[in-house]
Amino acid sequence: MDLSNLKPAKGSVKKEKRIGRGEGSGHGGTSTRGHKGAKSRSGYSKKLGYEGGQMSLVRRVPKFGFKNFNRVEYKGINLDVLQQIAEKKNLEVITPEVFVESGYASKKDLIKILGRGELKAKLEITAHGFSATAKKAIEELGGIAHKI
Repeated sequence: MDLSNLKPAKGSVKKEKRIGRGEGSGHGGTSTRGHKGAKSRSGYSKKLGYEGGQMSLVRRVPKFGFKNFNRVEYKGINLDVLQQIAEKKNLEVITPEVFVESGYASKKDLIKILGRGELKAKLEITAHGFSATAKKAIEELGGIAHKI
């Protein structure tokens, strides 16, 4: 056996259906589209969500809820995570860049410090927001919470 006599398995390769290439092909005339109607014409496309005249699902289901487009989304980082970062990197000053380097936030994220966990180190923290419990915990240890 060599490369010169390789063939695909029998029945695995089928001929392409050549549509609209004359009556002799068996796919001429209407080109497998049937007779008349919108679906037989060029440029036809069914509207998104169209259900054949039946009231579409989008219109049957009621609208509900509210999306506040003025909402400011923060990336929450808890005190126990701050403690881990401070111990791991031996830091006393933590800025948003430190969170980005550590992989806890991306460059564009707004960071808010939250109060879960326990903080043992005296830290100077700069972030976009602080919860009341987090700020209290930081300042009880003599740390500083700078809001950007």
